[in-house]
Amino acid sequence: MLIYDGMMKTHIFLKDFENLYSANFVYQSSSKDFRKRGIIMEKVEQRNKQSKNVLILFLIIIIAMGIAFIPSIHPNIETGSIISEVSHGEESATAFDTIYDTLQYQRSINILAMLLAGFGFLMVFIRKHGYSSVTATFLAVSIAIPMYMLIKSYGTGHFYMPAISIETFLFAEFAAASLLIAIGAPLGRLKMDQYLLMGILFIPVYMFNEWLILESGYFNGFLDTGGSVVIHAFGAYFGLGVVSNTAKRFSNDPLCESSKTSSQFCLLGSMILWIFWPSFTSAIVSPDKVVLTAINTVFALCGATIATYIFSRLLRGKIEIEDIANAALAGGVAIGSLCDTTTPGFSLLIGIAAGALSTVGYAKIAGKLEKLIKGTDTCGINNLHGMPGLLGGLTAVFVTGNAKVQLLGIVLTVIVAFIGGKIVGRIINLLGKKEVPYSDEDEFHLEEA
Repeated sequence: MLIYDGMMKTHIFLKDFENLYSANFVYQSSSKDFRKRGIIMEKVEQRNKQSKNVLILFLIIIIAMGIAFIPSIHPNIETGSIISEVSHGEESATAFDTIYDTLQYQRSINILAMLLAGFGFLMVFIRKHGYSSVTATFLAVSIAIPMYMLIKSYGTGHFYMPAISIETFLFAEFAAASLLIAIGAPLGRLKMDQYLLMGILFIPVYMFNEWLILESGYFNGFLDTGGSVVIHAFGAYFGLGVVSNTAKRFSNDPLCESSKTSSQFCLLGSMILWIFWPSFTSAIVSPDKVVLTAINTVFALCGATIATYIFSRLLRGKIEIEDIANAALAGGVAIGSLCDTTTPGFSLLIGIAAGALSTVGYAKIAGKLEKLIKGTDTCGINNLHGMPGLLGGLTAVFVTGNAKVQLLGIVLTVIVAFIGGKIVGRIINLLGKKEVPYSDEDEFHLEEA
């Protein structure tokens, strides 16, 4: 009996000690988390004080852009209004122009839905970075469109486009799309100020390449109607230039994570892009080719979607939702160069090739590429926009018959994009480093759990 009582007392003592130790461990862990959070918030406060000057600079830039569009300062605005008023008197030509502009306007709104809702939701796959992804999307579109239109309207010769023009607006949307593609590479590792600065610096580089390949006359015969090369591939390799040689900078930071909910929102964004992609490729084609372009685009997307499913199963055993959300869109990227010149059958084959290539990229190539450039491609933009964009540009060789011009245009686009991205990456790094990568915590007011 004495032995039993002694054993019970020993057991109770050990249990109390275990509870005390566990409580102490939890307390220490909580204390460490609290201190870590306190240090982060202290750094955030210091950074906010330092960033006020940067915010004021951004405000001055956007106000200056608004002033530059005032008719008394920008004669092209007033001229555009006068032309519009005079042309209304010429009924036959004006009626057709008005109808055509209206149709292009409708497609331009579809493209806006792609830019904001499509890209916005596609990039919220990062579990704790939803607010940041959507806000970065808003900022990128908001700086890209007016900046592109302003620069173009002040240009001369082939570089000039009127400020009041639906075509100029569409080309500005293309520039915004390319910027959003580029942002996908460093997504989650930049502060909001850095996204905005990246947009300001991206647009002039993009416009230079657009002029060089499409407008300068040096590459007559280069075929890229829907922007497989000058929009998609350019944005991808610009983004890779931004993140190249940044692996050490983020080596000790948290990894990018997704959840079931964030992946479902990502799928929603993918579906929005899928639905409106025919408007993107047919935006600037002649009226008689709009239907052909739309059908070719849908066929390419269908081919890519089916190929993605098949290759995801073959390579991974089970379906990877990252493949479905991204690689299924690769057909829309690859068909861009030939969207108004090929046939539905070839479009389907191009889509199948693009979907397969993109899925292989996500499953096999992505890790090797990141080691090569010593940087992390968060969204896998090389897999969705880079390689399929190059594929689209290469398929155009069989239509143009001028392999030299087509290949040289592709190579120069990649070079300009990567070097431009490399330089811009160095510049935006001067604004410091995001305190909590892949998280909204350091820049947004979050609801208490």
